[in-house]
Amino acid sequence: MSSPGINGDPKPPCLPRNGLVKLPGQPNGLGAASITKGTPAAKNRPCQPPPPPTLPPPSLASPLSRGTLAGGPCPLAGGPASASVPGPPAERPPLATDEKILNGLFWYFSACEKCVLAQVCKAWRRVLYQPKFWAGLTPVLHAKELYNVLPSGEKEFVNLQGFAARGFEGFCLVGVSDLDICEFIDNYALSKKGVKAMSLKRSTITDAGLEVMLEQMQGVVRLELSGCNDFTEAGLWSSLSARITSLSVSDCINVADDAIAAISQLLPNLAELSLQAYHVTDTALAYFTARQGHSTHTLRLLSCWEITNHGVVNVVHSLPNLTALSLSGCSKVTDDGVELVAENLRKLRSLDLSWCPRITDMALEYVACDLHRLEELVLDRCVRITDTGLSYLSTMSSLRSLYLRWCCQVQDFGLKHLLAMRSLRLLSLAGCPLLTTTGLSGLVQLQELEELELTNCPGATPELFKYFSQHLPRCLVIE
Repeated sequence: MSSPGINGDPKPPCLPRNGLVKLPGQPNGLGAASITKGTPAAKNRPCQPPPPPTLPPPSLASPLSRGTLAGGPCPLAGGPASASVPGPPAERPPLATDEKILNGLFWYFSACEKCVLAQVCKAWRRVLYQPKFWAGLTPVLHAKELYNVLPSGEKEFVNLQGFAARGFEGFCLVGVSDLDICEFIDNYALSKKGVKAMSLKRSTITDAGLEVMLEQMQGVVRLELSGCNDFTEAGLWSSLSARITSLSVSDCINVADDAIAAISQLLPNLAELSLQAYHVTDTALAYFTARQGHSTHTLRLLSCWEITNHGVVNVVHSLPNLTALSLSGCSKVTDDGVELVAENLRKLRSLDLSWCPRITDMALEYVACDLHRLEELVLDRCVRITDTGLSYLSTMSSLRSLYLRWCCQVQDFGLKHLLAMRSLRLLSLAGCPLLTTTGLSGLVQLQELEELELTNCPGATPELFKYFSQHLPRCLVIE
């Protein structure tokens, strides 16, 4: 499968797209699948390995050439050349199948390229199918890719031996049913104990299927449910296990306050919770107890439209040890809510206030005064943020990443405040309409900057990008 590239050029079928890599169908048990990675895909590289190096021809003028090339010992300094008796050449495999060389070479290829290279020959596949080459990757299996159609018209579950050989610890199943999950458990050798993470997306799993999956797959500690509308809150009550430490629930229409009650009471070891639910209210956040207060370090409330400052009160009192908090899309949260966060969650390293239209410069003053450990701040679409707010942030010596996408009131004067932030490594100004070429050019003073995003920024001209390439050579500038 190929897709148009950024500049309209067709991509080879093995190149990653949106972080997903398509595995071609294989007779060796690979099946049709995708592999996704937690970090951004590497730049495209050719799929063919580099040719083996060639040795220069031996020089007959040197008395050592033949002996050395033939594998014989070198004569001692000052001794006669005839003192060394050249031996037969050492037996070694060809470079193309030398496992020592291949083990070093294959680290330089992306996941997609490894999938293609594994089809070259058995020797390459044997080397590539070592689990070390696939650590941190998650195969994505769609429901239609889980079965092969036999000549008789019957369906046969695909062979997952290739996945087992590579020791995958996590899977993402898309569009599956209860029966598909049961078939997966029966056919994947590592499903009972070896799978640590499961993600179900746009699936028709019911309460019964969810209960069977978590009961049979005893190794699962990270669970993601996205776009699954057939399980209920009662299903969560009957399925969730105390061993789960990370839970993500998004776009599941039956998830409301009672689901949060189940999570808070059944998951005492929960370290990370990500929740996107339009029907969750402040009441739900009151269910968190001291048990989660000791273990939970990450809470993401995404587009929880009914959450207000009262809900924020419940969060800061119940979860005092948070190091990462997202209130993205919680449109009813105001500056007062941010003040509560800043005064009570002093351990925060990451704070996301994107798409909170009621946040103003006053909230940034609270953040700058109290959150001295903060390293990442996301203010995308905070349309009431102005240059005054940026002046408050300029005092934060620990801030490394600042996102100001589509902050429509930020101007060149505000950028001057940012020039004092020598700790900044990532700065996003995408879509800021009032920034000019002159104002942006001053960012060359941030010599420690590693990434600068200027997408859809009118002031970002071709001449400016050329200027950055000369004066910020170590910075990745995203056009």
